[in-house]
Amino acid sequence: MNRRSSSPAAGEGLSWQRTLIILWIANFGVMAGMNLVIPFLPIYIGDLGIHNLAQLERWSSWIFAAQFLTSFAFQPIWGAVADRRGRKIMLLRAGFGMGAMTALMGLVGAPWELLILRFVNGIFSGFISMAISLQASVTPEDQAGRALGILQTGGIAGGLIGPLLGGVLSEAFGIRLVFLFTGGMLFVTSIVVLFFVKEPKHPKVLIQRPKLSVWTLRPLLPVFLASFVTQLGVMSIEPIVTVFTKTIYHGGHLQVVAGLVVALSGFANLIGSPLLGRYSDKVGQKRILIVALCGAALMYVPQALAHTIGLLLIGRFLLGLFIGGMLPSLNVLVRKMAPQEMQAMAFGLNSSATFLGNLVGPLLGGMVAASYGIRSVFYVTMSVLVLNAIVLVFNRTMNHPEPIRVSTVSAE
Repeated sequence: MNRRSSSPAAGEGLSWQRTLIILWIANFGVMAGMNLVIPFLPIYIGDLGIHNLAQLERWSSWIFAAQFLTSFAFQPIWGAVADRRGRKIMLLRAGFGMGAMTALMGLVGAPWELLILRFVNGIFSGFISMAISLQASVTPEDQAGRALGILQTGGIAGGLIGPLLGGVLSEAFGIRLVFLFTGGMLFVTSIVVLFFVKEPKHPKVLIQRPKLSVWTLRPLLPVFLASFVTQLGVMSIEPIVTVFTKTIYHGGHLQVVAGLVVALSGFANLIGSPLLGRYSDKVGQKRILIVALCGAALMYVPQALAHTIGLLLIGRFLLGLFIGGMLPSLNVLVRKMAPQEMQAMAFGLNSSATFLGNLVGPLLGGMVAASYGIRSVFYVTMSVLVLNAIVLVFNRTMNHPEPIRVSTVSAE
């Protein structure tokens, strides 16, 4: 069987590059928009009447986590719908839905109203995973790592720019207007997708249809596990890294330095994602993934040993490089191994795994830090990454990834 048969036709040779540019802009817009408001949620909750510190922390945690909970649950559902109805319509559902919910957040009068809207916003989420799925479906196999690595930088850049822009807007116009601006930004992004993204139509099999179930995707469980562990590794230390910075840095401009510590790994992602994504096309995604997991684990050592800000910054930058190599490799493995009829569901499940990492990571980091100190979080996270790399070494399915075969039943 010719493995190229699943790649775009020759006549579509340039369409994947055009789609990549448009989806890069869209991912940038979505991530920038979402990150305009997230850093200011605790301040906004205070404006809604919660002034007691303990209550403010509880409400902030609930409201922050609410979107991840519903996102985790609904990603596979929307993926299954996308496999039947198309990826583009799911992009529009996510973009317009999140735009409306975020704009409404700027009009609430009580914390419980904000909590409900965050829950509903999670139901609409899934723009990034659908963008990855759509790009993967139109990109030739030998360019997939490079394309998905570049696409990832759009979201990373938006995540870096968003808080800066949000800070400027909130200072100038107030936090409520930031929510309205974010909603408008998501609407504009969705309109760009509506008019400029073209989804290819795959020929339908008239005689037979595949017999599909979530269990069909069980060979992808190691990939989903690696996505979960990668995000857990990022988020276990991310919420408390600014606290750690304060313990080792006692100079001036503390807020600026703390912001640099947080942002530096994101800037390194911009370099690592396309670079290691391109190498994964040449040497294989499994090799790059194992190297990236082990490299990221090692980069937690200088951070754990850091007693000066310079060593911490070096560790954060190198960590970002290796994490940037993990995510494109994982997405390419999903693209290669998932049957065409279930690719969007597979990307949805992979996205759910990352959302679960977003939830578990901070909980794990907080518990370990409270019990054994912040430095121990680095060592625990390092151990988890190494164990995952060991699991992947013994996984044979990823050596020569092929689409999972599905049984068929008569369509008549």
